[in-house]
Amino acid sequence: MKLNGKVAIVTGGASGIGKATARLFAKEGARIIISDIQDDKGRQLADELGSTTMFLHADVSQEADVQSTVRTAVEKYGRLDCIFNNAGTGGVQGPIESIPVEGFDKTIGILLRGVFLGMKHAAPIMKKQGSGSIVNNASAAGLATGGAPHIYSAAKAAVIHLTRSVATELGESGVRVNCICPGGIITPIWTRGEDMSDVMIERLKPTFARLQPLRRPGLPEDIAKAVLWLASDDSAFVNGHALVVDGGWGVGRTWSGFQDTLKRLQSAIQ
Repeated sequence: MKLNGKVAIVTGGASGIGKATARLFAKEGARIIISDIQDDKGRQLADELGSTTMFLHADVSQEADVQSTVRTAVEKYGRLDCIFNNAGTGGVQGPIESIPVEGFDKTIGILLRGVFLGMKHAAPIMKKQGSGSIVNNASAAGLATGGAPHIYSAAKAAVIHLTRSVATELGESGVRVNCICPGGIITPIWTRGEDMSDVMIERLKPTFARLQPLRRPGLPEDIAKAVLWLASDDSAFVNGHALVVDGGWGVGRTWSGFQDTLKRLQSAIQ
């Protein structure tokens, strides 16, 4: 019960990493506000998790929605101990010359402005309390290129730096600000938000297992456990940190891949 009695908001909590995190937070004793634009999925999850969980429709790119979510948490539970700014999208894709401005704006609106708004409205509540944990969902793609679309990668890099910058401010009030940098995780982001059947997940596992040195696929539950650590008192002296959970993807090429390249080079030289 690492979050026993604590109040948490999970944005984008109806599916993927958010859903896994909400389930784990509930198991660990938290009272949870799930926000999402996927109403049916969000309500279904809230019903599953019971009376300590509620769902709110909210678009994180809209300030009024985010402000209302934070206000509801405080009015209902009297405090706010954690906000996981998780809501995301793969966003606009393609070569740089083909990216429309409206696609850029929408992607940044969800991935960066959504995180900014979550921090903006959680900050005064947590500062007044003198405690709280803000966890932002960034990405390993914000630390290294080649793993995601241009605008997604740029937005996630900005989330990492914004996390560090805000941590220097809120840390002085006893509020911690950290972010999580997932690697390749099997979530609906790969299917443009569409539900993934168990059959599809099993089909994808071998491919995802080959993305990183750890030869198994990354799952939403792997990220949820890391978010739990950042949200809990177990990480009480951690602030301004970008926690990478990617199975070693960001370290560099796999050893076996390097050996294969070396063999081809040696063969070419001979």
